[in-house]
Amino acid sequence: MSINKNNTDSWKQDIAKSVDFYNEWFLAFAPKTFRETRIETTKEVEAALTKTNNLLSLTPKILLENSSILPMLRMSTCPPIARDRLIGLAYVSSSLVKSLESGKLPARMNEENLNEELVKICDIIQKLIDPDIFTWLENKSKPNSKDVERASTIIADRLCGSVADPIIRNAQEKRQLISIQTWLEERNYRKLDTREVKDFKDFPDGTFDFHFNVPVNLNNLTTVNIPIDIVIKPHKRKSTNFPILIEAKSAGDFTNVNKRRKEEAVKMSQLKNTYGNGIQFILFLCGYFDSGYLGYEAAEGIDWVWEHRINDFLKIGL
Repeated sequence: MSINKNNTDSWKQDIAKSVDFYNEWFLAFAPKTFRETRIETTKEVEAALTKTNNLLSLTPKILLENSSILPMLRMSTCPPIARDRLIGLAYVSSSLVKSLESGKLPARMNEENLNEELVKICDIIQKLIDPDIFTWLENKSKPNSKDVERASTIIADRLCGSVADPIIRNAQEKRQLISIQTWLEERNYRKLDTREVKDFKDFPDGTFDFHFNVPVNLNNLTTVNIPIDIVIKPHKRKSTNFPILIEAKSAGDFTNVNKRRKEEAVKMSQLKNTYGNGIQFILFLCGYFDSGYLGYEAAEGIDWVWEHRINDFLKIGL
């Protein structure tokens, strides 16, 4: 049964309502979410400064032992530098920098080469350190607590600003999942315990789970897992015994959704090639999704439920 993909007459109205829904959430909760993240990030910056003696002692050994501080160091320069800019300026391996920023060390680099690369990184950071933020470095003096707090807040702002979109996107996804969970539990659905079920086909009736891996066949020899945001097994299914697979999607502008609209189509194709037409893959939309996006997904056979009209899930037997 079609939910919204064939209701083209209501698309324009739903797009407007979805945009309003997202904007109301953003204005009410995004600033709070960003502030909370900035507070935590400030604490992390302060801890990183402690490890480097407030940048008075930045050495390869310290960077080796605390590799995850590298993003903070990049934001401590004037101007702040992106990861690729650091790689280019220091003439170091991109895999090294990416490994360091993920809190790891490169597995295939010997100790001598690793130390040489770390020296280059430290040299670039020290040459570009922002003297207007770290005022104590010019005289190599010990900063007071106010100086450190002020510097940490500035660097935290820079770090959060560079990842603002992911911060908001993660908060929005969490809210969407809570919204669905609340709706399901009001209808006597039960969230599965961790590792209660290994295969999505074995979900008991009336259960659901988040971020569940579903295997698909890429060819006759290769099977890969694709992550599904929400897997729901209705209390009773008539046409098929498969659970319903749902992808939660939110967007704060119209541009990015059309750049990424093929991702859902690829998932749909992989699922149908593996499990046949009995599989249901549905989008849960909130925010800026225009008629171009909706038309593309509808042409690929993908239906959706708007978050501002969540009761449409009833149309598919939930």
